[in-house]
Amino acid sequence: MITETLTPDPAGIARAAAILRSGGLVALPTETVYGLAGDARSGAAVAAIYAAKGRPAFNPLIVHVASQEAAEALGAFDGRARALARAFWPGPLTLVLPRREGAGLAAGVTAGLGTVALRVPAHPVAQALLSAFGGPLAAPSANPSGRVSPTRAEHVLDGLGGRIGAVLDGGACAVGVESTILGPGEGRISLLRPGGIPAEAVEALLGVPLHRPADPALPQAPGQLASHYAPRARVVLDAGDVPGAVRIGFGPGAAGLNLSPAGNLAEAAAALFHVLREADARAGPGGVIAVAPIPPHGLGRAINDRLRRAAAPRP
Repeated sequence: MITETLTPDPAGIARAAAILRSGGLVALPTETVYGLAGDARSGAAVAAIYAAKGRPAFNPLIVHVASQEAAEALGAFDGRARALARAFWPGPLTLVLPRREGAGLAAGVTAGLGTVALRVPAHPVAQALLSAFGGPLAAPSANPSGRVSPTRAEHVLDGLGGRIGAVLDGGACAVGVESTILGPGEGRISLLRPGGIPAEAVEALLGVPLHRPADPALPQAPGQLASHYAPRARVVLDAGDVPGAVRIGFGPGAAGLNLSPAGNLAEAAAALFHVLREADARAGPGGVIAVAPIPPHGLGRAINDRLRRAAAPRP
């Protein structure tokens, strides 16, 4: 298979929609990372997503839709979920909600769970493709399962070239880490994955702290596997000088690759996966990547979550 690279103009959007309607897969840019999109109503397309990524079948997928109205046709919203959607959609927020009967989603999307993960992306190319396709798209990150997420079209091609129909090249992703995942239910709202919307912003809206459950044995939402987002080199966190390691720094004067010379967490989040890829290329097989401490607040929570999973022992 030859993977087409499409420009995000009307012709490219139309070609991408045609590939999706035929059951094929298209990598598309979102504000967070590139997603590997397939028709969420097609069992064959969803199975092809799992196969292309080598993704475990127990790990559910996020369904991307064009609007809150489209999301409400698939999931059961309560007042808190609607408040969150009004505040943060379109944007880097995913809500895990009870799946509606008759939603028409392929069984593989929810990995056997009674819930569905829903997101309305803000990226104009993603919105244009959703509009042209006219239906829900299942779209996990467009990379081999467990590896570093893609924030540029070339990252997608590095990992999935020759295995998917096309990639829509929308340039670098602005946010750079995946969406925040919330699970409203049981009288509280759980932070299932920190991401592009800081937990502090959600808590300010709700007026109550988020529940932070431990990672379950089986994922309730994407991004909960202990080892994930991993480069091939070994990652050491909160590191000082590690002999022979490729260093990733943060803040003014940091040596080596630097997530943000200005010490800006938004800049660091946008750069994270691209810098991890560069460090991995420099470290080489059997190498070590040493990462400086990252402040554990705001977007730093999401950055540290990704780094912790990148450094976890590999299965």
